[in-house]
Amino acid sequence: MFTGIIESIAKVSEIIKDGSNIHFVMDSVLTPELMVDQSVAHNGVCLTVVAITGNTYKVTAVAETLAKTNLGGLQKGDEVNMERSLKLGDRLDGHFVQGHVDATATCIEKQTLDGSWLFRFRFPVAHTTLVIEKGSICINGVSLTIFNVGRDEFTVTIIPYTFEHTNFHAINEGTIVNVEFDVLGKYLMRRGLVD
Repeated sequence: MFTGIIESIAKVSEIIKDGSNIHFVMDSVLTPELMVDQSVAHNGVCLTVVAITGNTYKVTAVAETLAKTNLGGLQKGDEVNMERSLKLGDRLDGHFVQGHVDATATCIEKQTLDGSWLFRFRFPVAHTTLVIEKGSICINGVSLTIFNVGRDEFTVTIIPYTFEHTNFHAINEGTIVNVEFDVLGKYLMRRGLVD
């Protein structure tokens, strides 16, 4: 369980293909605080730390994860948003995030405003009922509030701190991001309480 509040940016230092899996070796200032078998969200995807060496650690993404997220498109040197799992007693500053990406979305607009940035994303229309005005959403692991919701589009605004301390500064028109919809909406849809 995560909150969508990014702790740090990790950099991809090595990519190792192993059958249908990919091992990512990540360089992070948080590496000394990690443990093997710990869950860490990478662009909102929950992955298990499988090895630690110096300032780097290794995680493995299986074929299903690579097919449904933007991790399969990572290249050496790319920056990834990183969050360790929630501890009992921690403040919940974002919203409940599982680290289970539902879909990817594409940035279709980026505007520099006077002191903030506006991003508009297009997502698969199959998820329309999970996207509501002023609702919570997780984009590349970042907890955000959405507005200007359309059938298959929504907008978010990013403050300077988030822009500088996450990989949002690297998102441009055409960039593919990971999206996790609010878990409460998913349960309501499953129970048939929303269409």
